[in-house]
Amino acid sequence: MFSDRVDAGDRLARLVKGKVAPDSVVLGLPRGGVPVAARVSAALDLDLDVIVVRKVGLATNSELAMGAVGEGGVVWVNHEVLGAYGVDARSFESAAERERAEVARRVEAIRRVRPRVELAGRTAVIVDDGLATGSTARAACGVARASGASMVVLAVPVAPRGAHTELLGPADEVIVAETPTTFFGVGQFYVDFSPTTEAEVFELLSRTDT
Repeated sequence: MFSDRVDAGDRLARLVKGKVAPDSVVLGLPRGGVPVAARVSAALDLDLDVIVVRKVGLATNSELAMGAVGEGGVVWVNHEVLGAYGVDARSFESAAERERAEVARRVEAIRRVRPRVELAGRTAVIVDDGLATGSTARAACGVARASGASMVVLAVPVAPRGAHTELLGPADEVIVAETPTTFFGVGQFYVDFSPTTEAEVFELLSRTDT
């Protein structure tokens, strides 16, 4: 159990320390992953940036991911979910396009505060506040690779037991602080899981220098 995202970031930093190169970049997934990433970045004296991704949820259950989209045109499709729920390609693309619009809006807003950090030839340490379906994490790994990262490390405070093995491939290494056997949602493992606001993301990004 974590007190909040600050506590989660501090505990995660101790696990990441010594496992990544000194010129690595810590990349938070907005919004909730950014406070965690900021603590990892500060503790390890690494550059901080973000990767903007959005889950593409089912029309009947927005929490169930049928894929994800990310900046730079990256898309990941969960064919298993599409097949199980009879979602055709046109329906998926329509839903994905709505999320792409939100990705574009967030990227534009964030880059007014924080110029993009160069990833080419560097290790990308992708951080979120937890891993549930893994859809946004997969898309983020794709964005990092498309941006030229030489290695992709996914680091999260909590994930379902065994989930990390499913992310090996999209990520070269997966670091998880807690892997409980009973998992209903990321918020279950935080005392304070208050939503992170866009203003908080901007403030965290603006207070650090590349």
